[in-house]
Amino acid sequence: MVSDDVEKKEEVKVAEEATKHVHAKEHKHVEVVAKEAPEAKSGSAPSQEVGTAAPVTAVATAPAAALPPRAMARRDYKWAVCHVFSSKNDTILTVTDLSGAETLAKASGGMIVKADREEGKPYAAMQAAAKVANEVKNRGITGLHIRIRAPGGHGAKTPGAGAQSVVRSLARMGLRIGKIEDVTPTPTDTTKRPGGRRGRRV
Repeated sequence: MVSDDVEKKEEVKVAEEATKHVHAKEHKHVEVVAKEAPEAKSGSAPSQEVGTAAPVTAVATAPAAALPPRAMARRDYKWAVCHVFSSKNDTILTVTDLSGAETLAKASGGMIVKADREEGKPYAAMQAAAKVANEVKNRGITGLHIRIRAPGGHGAKTPGAGAQSVVRSLARMGLRIGKIEDVTPTPTDTTKRPGGRRGRRV
């Protein structure tokens, strides 16, 4: 008889443990379903459960806050064109609108330094670029397309020492650099050099 009572007690314990296990599984399932439930429609009454609304709001707002500063669309910038004439003797910068009809700012190496031999050097070009950048930023310009031009024709086909300094300075001043083009005029045949038949008189 004692053995029968012990067996019955063990069976009752096993049954109670199995029931508890089933209830725990159902409880977890209910919590998961509550978390995954979609938001109520705008016309219906707001949900009373605080735990279900918070995760949905966090997921909706997280991507907008996590956008990097470089993710600005191209249309968010206000663009202009910077025309750079760079020769051995001078560097001239002219910033216009995209059509080229209106001049927004201009500067040159000769406006920065006093000595003629310094006009085409990188330092003068950097200072001229900084001056132009401040002027266009005050006008609301945030991006520049750069068009670099050497003398061309029968002159030098490669830009002077100031061209590279201009691009570097404009980028450091916080302006977005778009396209960089070389628009040096190249003759299909040639153009007559000045000097005449007997050369330049010195």
